[in-house]
Amino acid sequence: MFGNNPTTSGVLIVVIASVIWGTTGTAASLIPDVSALAIGAFAMGGGGLLLFFNARHTLRQDKTRLLARPGLLLCGGLSVAIYPLAFYSSMRFSGVAIGTVISIASAPLFTVLLERLISKKYVSLKWFISFLFGTAGIVLMTMGRQDSVIQNQGHLLRYCGVGLGLIAGLGYSAYSWCARQMIENGVHSKSSMAGMFGLAACLLLPSLFLTGDHLFADGKHIAVAMYMAVVPMFVGYLLFGYGLRYIEASQATLITLLEPVVAALFAVFFVGEKFSTTGWYGMGLIAVCLLFQVVKWPVVKAWVPDS
Repeated sequence: MFGNNPTTSGVLIVVIASVIWGTTGTAASLIPDVSALAIGAFAMGGGGLLLFFNARHTLRQDKTRLLARPGLLLCGGLSVAIYPLAFYSSMRFSGVAIGTVISIASAPLFTVLLERLISKKYVSLKWFISFLFGTAGIVLMTMGRQDSVIQNQGHLLRYCGVGLGLIAGLGYSAYSWCARQMIENGVHSKSSMAGMFGLAACLLLPSLFLTGDHLFADGKHIAVAMYMAVVPMFVGYLLFGYGLRYIEASQATLITLLEPVVAALFAVFFVGEKFSTTGWYGMGLIAVCLLFQVVKWPVVKAWVPDS
């Protein structure tokens, strides 16, 4: 699709998905009277239904392979459903800054642990160096973004927010890992995403009866809600699944550290948020992280397998 190198193709596809996901914050800011939980549930749930409908033919072909390991499908679907609820709740309890850092920066680490401990795959030194640059970049970006952190929350609620952020990071890593495992077992990437997100939709969409006030209040609200479901979730995860055909889940989740960079740039140029010099330095470190993923380096195994 992007030349003859499948790894490069996978990286570029995930980069495109990350750019698309980075528009969600700006889009959601257009309907501030709708709860973040409702936006997340409708976006993931609605996108899940679209992914399921789009993959109906490949799902029939992959039915036997999917049901051969139902645990992967169930784990992936539950992880997709848990992720938006934990992520947005984390930001509510501990503040946008802490919630974002914990949720996004922990996902690549959780993914590499799943690959090593369960899949018994090697972890390269390049990945670790890239992860350090990316995590440092996320921290500096969050410090440089002048948003309203919750100051009057008690310590217990903030700790709960940190815990929910870790759950969100684990959920994101889990469904990325499950998708990659299904693809390695011969399941089409569209089927793997459709199966997980279709299952999650059955759990997320009913929650709108409790959280969905004003979601469809007028034409603008409907347009934003449909954009969130169609573009970032349907198109974005369709691309993400395609990228997972060529690269490991740990590499894919590391590349998606680009998402908050795009979100910050949109917030600065279109929403009018302020960004300090520290935040721009953070973006530079994330750029270095991504550079490590597209430049070929000598292969050095950083994690020696068990004897």
